[in-house]
Amino acid sequence: MGNQVSSQEEVKSAARKFIDFVNNSPSPYHVVDECRKVLVSAGFRELKEKDHWDIKPNDQFFVTRNQSTILAFAVGGKYQPGNGFSIIGAHTDSPCLKVKPNSKKSSNGYQQVGVECYGGGIWATWFDRDLKVAGRAMIKKEGKLEHHLVHVKQPIMRVPHLAIHLQRDINDKFSPNKETHIAPILSTCVYEEFLKRTSAGSAEEDNKEKSSCRSDFHHSELIKLLSQEIGCDLQQILDFDLHLADTQPATLGGVLEEFIFSSRLDNQVSCFCALQGLVESLEGESLALDPNIRIIALYDNEEVGSQSAQGAGSMLTEHILRRLAAGGTSTSFEEAIPKSFLLSADQAHAVHPNYSDKHEENHKPALHKGPAIKINSNQRYATTAVSSSIIRLIAEQNNLPIQEYCVRNDSPCGSTIGPILSARLGLLTLDIGGPQLSMHSIREMCCSSIIYQETQLFKNFFNQLPSGLGCLTGAD
Repeated sequence: MGNQVSSQEEVKSAARKFIDFVNNSPSPYHVVDECRKVLVSAGFRELKEKDHWDIKPNDQFFVTRNQSTILAFAVGGKYQPGNGFSIIGAHTDSPCLKVKPNSKKSSNGYQQVGVECYGGGIWATWFDRDLKVAGRAMIKKEGKLEHHLVHVKQPIMRVPHLAIHLQRDINDKFSPNKETHIAPILSTCVYEEFLKRTSAGSAEEDNKEKSSCRSDFHHSELIKLLSQEIGCDLQQILDFDLHLADTQPATLGGVLEEFIFSSRLDNQVSCFCALQGLVESLEGESLALDPNIRIIALYDNEEVGSQSAQGAGSMLTEHILRRLAAGGTSTSFEEAIPKSFLLSADQAHAVHPNYSDKHEENHKPALHKGPAIKINSNQRYATTAVSSSIIRLIAEQNNLPIQEYCVRNDSPCGSTIGPILSARLGLLTLDIGGPQLSMHSIREMCCSSIIYQETQLFKNFFNQLPSGLGCLTGAD
């Protein structure tokens, strides 16, 4: 009973830490910033891609690109160039609405914000939600360009539904036009004019707005809000990358508090568990005895295909792995790849009690039963019998539950960064993810236990992968 109570405490503690993480991470830029804080606290130091690197055994570093992708690595004490890489990959982005470069819109007395639909969201779920903005802004200050995170926490926008009286068939079919129907309301024109006339110092503010290089492209109140959040003058804002997000925070839910209700579970669950798994794997002496380099690679732009400078489809990973393998022979990188393993972590589809027919009969991942290994013979997932066996062995040795997921033949299959990196680098790869419901909704749902289960699997993956690979015979 004592162990069971302790386990439940650990499960709840892990879930609450994740909830804090996701509440502080409304955009990929904030995900990277939260990871940076955890890594620095754990003794990691930041490197810049443009600098010369001098990597030695037992070193712990991280590097970012675009402030939305981060790779962290801990060098094993017995590492030599040509040894392998133990990698967990995930992605920092989620489907969302993003503010357009020229977002100023007005219609019938309303001031609205033009937005782009980023990724494959369930856009109907964005209606009637209290929306905030978060992301990053670039400002000019004393001849320099500065990068600033932005998180305006109050509800400033909303996409209202049309009343059922004006669309009687809404419960039979709701298919909003993404360009014309998903334009959030920011304010009314009449009320903004009223405030301008009655506010002290409005003439001075108007002059500042006229000198702002962004005021012609966005509503003045939005620019003012950003300048207040950053603490800069209006005219200093050069550009920004803003995501809309739900103001409702993540929380434990269900009558037994066994669920997590939250935005962006896909894929911040994997990012958080990879981060925690890496940090927790450094406890004790295991890193000093490790011949590999332990790496987490958290990429932006997976939801739109990964084809960006900061995406998994770029040369970023190869460039960094080559730099880490430097110092040996001319073929150290090529020698390292067959000794390496990539765990591609991305959320999986839990069986839905009301739509169970959408799942293949023998592959119905359930909540609380552990992460699911993803398998697809058409290579939408990169799992093989070899990579699967290694992870099953690690899970078995640590008494951790594992499930399997395979789509129906009459259903399309999503994909992940796994096949992209596996093909580009020639890495032995396994796709895995925590089961969840409501994927790509503005509010998603998973079980609280998956945070602890995945973190433990990832921690033991780092600790035990070299010995797991050493067990392979006749499979190279």
